[in-house]
Amino acid sequence: MLISLDRVRAAAEELEGVIRRTPLEHSRVLAEQVGGEDFLKCENLQRTGSFKLRGGYVRLLELTERQRAAGVVAASAGNHAQGVALAASLLGIRSTVFMPERATLPKLAATQSYGATVRAEGGVLSETLALATQYADSTGAEFIHPFNHPAVLAGQGTVGLEILDQLPQVGTILVPTGGGGLLGGVAAAVKALRPEVRVIGVQAEQAAAWPGSLAAGHPVRVTDTRTMADGIAVAEPGAVTFEHVSAFADEVITVSEQSLSRALLLCLERMKLVAEPAGVAAVAGLLERPDLVVPPAVPVLSGGNIDPVLLLQLIQHGMTSAGRYLSLRVRLPDRPGSLAGLVAQLGDLAANVLDIEHSRISGALALGEVDVEVSLETRGPEHREHVVSELSSAGFTVVAKR
Repeated sequence: MLISLDRVRAAAEELEGVIRRTPLEHSRVLAEQVGGEDFLKCENLQRTGSFKLRGGYVRLLELTERQRAAGVVAASAGNHAQGVALAASLLGIRSTVFMPERATLPKLAATQSYGATVRAEGGVLSETLALATQYADSTGAEFIHPFNHPAVLAGQGTVGLEILDQLPQVGTILVPTGGGGLLGGVAAAVKALRPEVRVIGVQAEQAAAWPGSLAAGHPVRVTDTRTMADGIAVAEPGAVTFEHVSAFADEVITVSEQSLSRALLLCLERMKLVAEPAGVAAVAGLLERPDLVVPPAVPVLSGGNIDPVLLLQLIQHGMTSAGRYLSLRVRLPDRPGSLAGLVAQLGDLAANVLDIEHSRISGALALGEVDVEVSLETRGPEHREHVVSELSSAGFTVVAKR
């Protein structure tokens, strides 16, 4: 079942002129955070916004004329959907794509724009997968699995070949991991050429099927996959990907939702790269566990397809996780000038006031007192503590903070 280096190399030839050879960008920011030399493999800049076109195109390319005539069907939260849709259009194949009912509107629209018929059905990805396979059985369309097929792994493995070519001295490659197609393919290609290079998978801890599966020696299903990283929210590894990951990957680690949002904010704010939560999992892994890494390190930035509304929420979440927001309740005398004095003090402390609310109704208040709830933007944890300390020193009563 294991793919060979020759198969991955053949996939690279098949993808010539179809995919973009994505850049490998040196990251001074990551070096500041974790030390060593760090680079980013920017698959968020790939056609369709993720690595999925690689495996999807290679898989469709091997179909017989009869299979092509019957059309193809896929199921995906978004990135595999777009990869299959574009690959099918390039090869002149009719495609139907099932997506979860809550798939983001930009991913739905993009998949349709690549020529696929989109059906938004199923509450979670596992339900959507089941509906897609039923459709394949009833119509004769060829089901294109998002990860559990050797041709898909061969296509995804071309990411590993590119990294070795772009950075021959690479010490560690970190890979976002859901079903394991990207991790298994990259690990198979890299270990065949450079067995000393560490290849580490990174999962969202709230959808972490791999640690338990590897410990058990076979795929194990998890019941809860509620994570912001919908692109890697896979309940159970496939048999094919399990064989590759267990044979070639060094380990799979997990990261928290907080780490994902912080990594996304770091990529956006400091590296000027737009990514989705699943796409930054490897960056989050590097930030959380630099002790596992042999430099130079290359986290794969696997996708950049994110709903602008979700991006706004994640920026706010990431800023909170990074200590950039501060909410205070300050008790003031209820007389003219008190609120103006507080606002002036906050301005002197370079804290940006985002929201302010004035309340005279509380059982904790004495006559002639008022509580002021104020939300601030700060420069980080040290600035947060400085603001609170200076307010207290100036005679303000800080009742609560968060």
